[in-house]
Amino acid sequence: MLDSTIPFVVFGYGSLIFKPPPHTIAQVPGFLKGYVRRFAQKSHDHRGTPESPGRVVTLIHKEDWDKFSSSDPFPDDDVVWGVAYTIDPAYEAEVRDYLDYREKDGYTMESVDIYGIDGDKEVVVIPKAIVRSSINILLSALTSSTSVMSDVTITRLLVNIGSEPLDLLAERIWSSVGPSGKNKDYLYNLARAIKDLSPNSHDSHLSALEASNVIQDS
Repeated sequence: MLDSTIPFVVFGYGSLIFKPPPHTIAQVPGFLKGYVRRFAQKSHDHRGTPESPGRVVTLIHKEDWDKFSSSDPFPDDDVVWGVAYTIDPAYEAEVRDYLDYREKDGYTMESVDIYGIDGDKEVVVIPKAIVRSSINILLSALTSSTSVMSDVTITRLLVNIGSEPLDLLAERIWSSVGPSGKNKDYLYNLARAIKDLSPNSHDSHLSALEASNVIQDS
């Protein structure tokens, strides 16, 4: 049963940033600490095909990513910017179904803090938020007055393909097309949306791909 006293908030770190969920009544930019966002997940149903999968971003624990990504060119990254969307309570069930459809591989959830910048200080804007990750395991209880779900897929290595050289990754993004459109448009839209979130928002991985000669020449 859904708890109507707990606001339902969706944290978007990928396409939800430039394609928000329906029935949003408030949105706040913020970031997670201790994570990285990488084009490390195959996309066979949105930005590619089963025969030629594209690449979309996934959210991964920094410590997990370090275990199998020694070639990552940005080893010090540990912050992921995104948007926290508060959903109209009257449509919570509908939006949950909508997100479940987008996350067809299933999910689990964990509690994290979402941060923002106040002046020159980092502050928690949503404490003990709930974010979604890959395997479909539902937490039995929430321990916070605010629950946040995310469109994330954290460390399901059967779906993720790990760290790829940037030039090869850029070539894949440049050439891939799926039912949701060109893979490179996904990159452009996401990179632009991240830059627009805040004067402090950034993503080294996205910026490097956007600046790639392969992408620029396309």
